[in-house]
Amino acid sequence: MNIGERTFRRPYRAIRTTALSCQIVSKVGLVLGGGGITGAAYELAALMAIHMATSWDPNSSEVIIGTSAGSYVAGIVRSGRLSIDSLARPDDSREDVANRIRTAVYRRRRPGGVRRWVRHGIIPGIRNPGVSLILGSPAPFDAAGIGDWLAEEVGEFADGWPDDPTVIVAYELESKRRVAFGTLEAPDVELRQAVAASSAVPLIFAPFELGGNHYVDGGVASGTHADLILANEEPLDFVLIVAPMAADETRDGGRFYEGAFDRVGRAALDEELTMIHDAWPKAEVLTITPSVEVQTLLRPNPMSASAAVPAFIKTLASLRTKLARPDVWAMLRKHLAPTSHPARSR
Repeated sequence: MNIGERTFRRPYRAIRTTALSCQIVSKVGLVLGGGGITGAAYELAALMAIHMATSWDPNSSEVIIGTSAGSYVAGIVRSGRLSIDSLARPDDSREDVANRIRTAVYRRRRPGGVRRWVRHGIIPGIRNPGVSLILGSPAPFDAAGIGDWLAEEVGEFADGWPDDPTVIVAYELESKRRVAFGTLEAPDVELRQAVAASSAVPLIFAPFELGGNHYVDGGVASGTHADLILANEEPLDFVLIVAPMAADETRDGGRFYEGAFDRVGRAALDEELTMIHDAWPKAEVLTITPSVEVQTLLRPNPMSASAAVPAFIKTLASLRTKLARPDVWAMLRKHLAPTSHPARSR
């Protein structure tokens, strides 16, 4: 973690008042990983399932870290708009939802960027074969559509930055490093711009330009970036990680790249978890990843708009079993369920 990432752009919380006589007393960090369109549906359903089970509001999190699909969900959460309407409106059919997502996400752009691809992708890729080869690649779609999609859902909130600590992670081509928007090290940008930059999946979306620099999907460096939670001024009590691309089970009949994505995602997350445990040994951490049954809908194409609603529904059903496990429920009840303690000021 870079020194500059140790300080959030706005390291304070707005004071909140509540008419409730009970309040969550644990300090919670929320990490939302990448996973494409179906990954976003998975995260929305997971957070709603936890809310229904515990009454916990994810927006009460001390810190939220969002990467790629998780950046969009982070924007929904921080705006206070997390609900079933975040995905489907009252009169929507499944195809209505799919068409709205396709229209927003897959915005066509003019061809170009070959020179940038040669400079930032092909030449480094020859020296160090791997994901570098596709960085900066020409692509048919403009990630600005994803930022505009967020703005359609949350309004003017997308034109500023949340008052509460929020980090959106992208990967900058020029410096070949991750950039954590929402920390003092990163450029000052609008939330919708950070989400577009974080979501610019190589080969699908062209690099997103901000201030003369070009950004691609933050998942290039890690699907979760959970270590950024350590920038909080004080240790947290509980860290909840929702990671669509770090499953620890492999479904039979899956395509070869599905297991590869999960292995890479788990490896990065394991390193980040080690950092969290070393720095905050008393913090409890819960990682939510898709079951084999849910993976059948999340994959083989995470960018499928048609799979969003089925993935959402299947996740809600699956999470009932996951959250009911004694070890999982013990953590949720301890940290997220309301208590009779007096409300603390924010």
